[in-house]
Amino acid sequence: MTSTLNVALQSSSREQRHRPDPLIIALWISLAIAVLFWLAPFIFIVFTSLKTRPDLLMGSPFLPPQALAFGNYATAWERGNLAQYGLNSLVIALTKVPLGLLVSSLGAFALTRMRFPLQKSLMMFILLGTMIPVQVALGPLFTMILKAGLLNTYLGILLPYIGFGVPYQIFLLRGFFNSIPRELDEAARIDGCSSFGVYYRVILPLALPGLAAVFILDFVGTWNEFAIALVVLQSRSTWTIPLALQSFQGLYGNNYNLLTAAIVMSILPVVIVYLLFQRYFIAGLTSGAIKG
Repeated sequence: MTSTLNVALQSSSREQRHRPDPLIIALWISLAIAVLFWLAPFIFIVFTSLKTRPDLLMGSPFLPPQALAFGNYATAWERGNLAQYGLNSLVIALTKVPLGLLVSSLGAFALTRMRFPLQKSLMMFILLGTMIPVQVALGPLFTMILKAGLLNTYLGILLPYIGFGVPYQIFLLRGFFNSIPRELDEAARIDGCSSFGVYYRVILPLALPGLAAVFILDFVGTWNEFAIALVVLQSRSTWTIPLALQSFQGLYGNNYNLLTAAIVMSILPVVIVYLLFQRYFIAGLTSGAIKG
């Protein structure tokens, strides 16, 4: 009798485990719908970039191209001079992002692992820097850059990029660094590490997911930044990709296949950077929420 009851209970539990959960099914359906809504504009852009001019005018914009016109990419690359503008953006991004990450990580280390007068006041001042819209500072920024003779220079664009980016990065990295146990600092100091040794040998390796997340977010923000670049980079030879796309739209706004081809090429570096750091990205976004 007991064995029969146990068998029945085990059979019932197995049926419950294999029975689909309505909540899980609803979540998967919601996720699939959200993915479709997110992918739809990108698919539309890719389809449009691969269509010929007659196919674009005669066919539906949401249907795949009848013939793949890869020549649109070569034409957009040549007419938009994307090689030069892409190189400008790449030099600026690959210079600004590591420098900004170095400054912000040192600042976050000082605010989380060291003690000095007015520390909380300094943190509040840094947080205030994250609340200032870039548009408000464009006028004074232009005046300062002009008087310093830095218009149309890499240094003229790098300084405001770093200045506006560091407060937000310190705010993010402070959470990541706070999640690292302070006992590791004490153990490193017992072994003879200086403050910089603790920063370099303990904090940075353990905060790598957070640093990678900040690196991706900062690279995307720097690559797509438009307002400051429009004010500082007034010479065509120093333009970045966003400025080049604006000019390309003005010249070829009716040629949607060429315009979308230029847009697709402009986002490829961002996609590549994300793919390189994606294994750290999710962990980096959540690790700083453990302790703040």
